Amino acid sequence: MIVRDALRHAEQRFAAAGIDTPRVDAELLVAHVAGTTRSGLYAQLDCELDGALEPLLRRRELREPLAYVLGEWGFRRLVLKVDRRALVPRPETEIVVERCLALLAGSESPRVLDIGVGSGAIALALKDERPDANVTGVDVSHDALLLASENAGRLGLDVELREGSLDAAREGWDLVVSNPPYVDSLDGLQPELRYEPRQALVGSGLHQAIAAVAETRLLVLEVGDGQADLIAQALRSAAYEGVRTTRDLAGIERVVEGRR
Repeated sequence: MIVRDALRHAEQRFAAAGIDTPRVDAELLVAHVAGTTRSGLYAQLDCELDGALEPLLRRRELREPLAYVLGEWGFRRLVLKVDRRALVPRPETEIVVERCLALLAGSESPRVLDIGVGSGAIALALKDERPDANVTGVDVSHDALLLASENAGRLGLDVELREGSLDAAREGWDLVVSNPPYVDSLDGLQPELRYEPRQALVGSGLHQAIAAVAETRLLVLEVGDGQADLIAQALRSAAYEGVRTTRDLAGIERVVEGRR
């Protein structure tokens, strides 16, 4: 099958499967198989593809996240290895990193803790953009830590990775950041979420717990839609000042931060 036909075929299948962006997904998967970029693909429309496309189409058709099918995903300036051991890095989490960098401006060699490091997206992006920072990532999932370690090694970024959770926040930091679970249930949400680790998605109360125990000058938390006011109040109750929220690109109040 040539590239032109593969694109049309994939787009039709993805649309029939209910995928929101069938053309984009088709372009990314066909480009991946062709060994080129989305833009470069259009210079190869009449080139033949090998048989490696069909299994990838089938996985995406079954609503496995595109990032898992591709095996990698972009996050800020990095390309991370991604698989079912950790959540897919999302654009809204890039806003979390942006706020951390803004808060750390002017500080020297800050000590930063990422609680629930997952694939390493936040911790590695911070280390990449603030090489002087001493970044530690903790997670309760051994598998997620292995993935983060693989990403750190591939990218040549020196971060400390270890098993742990809230207790690590008591050690004293310049900044603590976290994207903790904040979904009540997966019912009614997009099917792709079934493939991601449930313990990293479903949960409640962790934002408040982090705010209560963290010994840090700065705290930055990603929150769910409609949760910002509640979490902001939790930070104020934990003696944080200058509490503010930041909206993501969709206009949702996505990040809550405070300082002591």
